[in-house]
Amino acid sequence: METLVPAFVAVLLTQVFDPPARLAAVLGDRFGARGSVILGLVVAQGAGFALAAAGGALLAPGMSPNARALLLALALVFAGAGGFLRSRLADRLAGWRIGSFATTLLGIFILAFGDRSQFLVVGFAAWGASPVLAAIGAGVAAVAVGGVAVSLGERTWCGWPGRDAARIGVATVLLVTGAVLALRALRLG
Repeated sequence: METLVPAFVAVLLTQVFDPPARLAAVLGDRFGARGSVILGLVVAQGAGFALAAAGGALLAPGMSPNARALLLALALVFAGAGGFLRSRLADRLAGWRIGSFATTLLGIFILAFGDRSQFLVVGFAAWGASPVLAAIGAGVAAVAVGGVAVSLGERTWCGWPGRDAARIGVATVLLVTGAVLALRALRLG
């Protein structure tokens, strides 16, 4: 449980403001087949987080406990720093004619590959005792956020009042948490 809940919370907070959720909302509007869009989202996010957790599990044995904590701290700091930037959707996948499930699966997998949520999972998987729980926590969070985005549609998902202030608040919390963890890992705090 030590990795499930922190991974869930961190990814939940980052995914609200990241492009994969917005793309899910766009695709839900475009296709109207919300079930197949959500299924594509589940498979894409599950595969991405499984790869991230496997990467963290591969790194962990060669690292000291402080190095693993520092990796997680860096993931939190970078996730926080990235939150200060507004993310835009570069491609709405309008030219993709492979159906709602395949478009969602491939589009979200490609878009999310290597994003800040996956780096968080690498950090949590290396830091914690169970990489599988890190992947599950992150996957549940990302699917929950993406599912809500699909259900609401792009206009409502991206137009809620206070979105920018909330994004900056979340970024600040992630940045400060990462900095505190880094100081502890370096035995400076």
